Amino acid sequence: MSDPGCKTISQLRVECRGISLAARVLGQVDELNKKDSSNGKPCWELKLRDAGDVLVLRAWSDTDAFRSCVELQRGECVEIEGEFGINGAFGLDAKRWRLRVLNNEETQALFVGGEAELAAVEKDYADVVQFVSEIRDPRLLSLCRLFLEDFGTRFKRAAAARQNHHAHRGGLLRHTGQMMRTASALCAAYSHLNRDLLLTGVLFHDCGKLWEVCPPESGFEIPRELRGELLGHISIGIELVNALWRKLPLEEWREVIPSSEDARLHLLHLIAAHHGELQYGSPVEPKTPEAIALNMIDNLDARLEMIAAAYIKQPEIAPGIHERVRTLNTSPVKPLPIWP
Repeated sequence: MSDPGCKTISQLRVECRGISLAARVLGQVDELNKKDSSNGKPCWELKLRDAGDVLVLRAWSDTDAFRSCVELQRGECVEIEGEFGINGAFGLDAKRWRLRVLNNEETQALFVGGEAELAAVEKDYADVVQFVSEIRDPRLLSLCRLFLEDFGTRFKRAAAARQNHHAHRGGLLRHTGQMMRTASALCAAYSHLNRDLLLTGVLFHDCGKLWEVCPPESGFEIPRELRGELLGHISIGIELVNALWRKLPLEEWREVIPSSEDARLHLLHLIAAHHGELQYGSPVEPKTPEAIALNMIDNLDARLEMIAAAYIKQPEIAPGIHERVRTLNTSPVKPLPIWP
């Protein structure tokens, strides 16, 4: 964002440590509930979501913000201006805040994102397209291109999860782009890996999340969809690959070795096994070098993203030591700075 007074929620979490900061933040009303405190004083609890984080604010009955919330609707986009700080009981909080509903032009600009967000999206997508163009197997190359042509727009806005890692609009593209860069580097170190298959597996491993955890065109909220709830992203991903595979001109490649059927089955195995273990939702465990590599790359990127988020969101319980993160099963410690 070009306006220095306008911050993202994540920026506020970092910049407000130990100080109060007068600032503005833009976001979408995710939830709005009227509650009573323990002493019977009414308040509105507003859950605000932006492209990368969530903020919960409380508007008490004797404030202008309380009166503004009376007319507010879930899904509306707003500007919150106030004095932000870290409250020990509530985390990031705001005092004397006021609210303004954004107009249509401002709302559309919010979903498009600022210059930094747009540049990051375009960089990740360009990297994905570049890695796809390097695939030599014509079946896998055609499959990847067909996916990007048919679902590229939805792919750019899908989340990678509902919580834990990359759980925000555009999170799946960020996750996939980084995994492709890692997969390419890994193949340079382990030359026996099938680079074409692994890159294709990275692109498709979470493709079912386009229907399991995908915000609408104009929204940050990650709604629940019947398909995602009933089938889950692994089943949806297998179904999608099979549907796209049937559109390929397979007759042109009848003499190609390995056979098209073998290529399809190995790709489906990568999708089915990418969680690594049956207890984590994979219907089968990894049985090929590429399946093992994909599971490790997926887990590596997820865990590194979670610890990066922990440095922002988790309070320090001692100098350089952050509050325990359940999903990482550890208390993150600030990393050693890189040598200049």
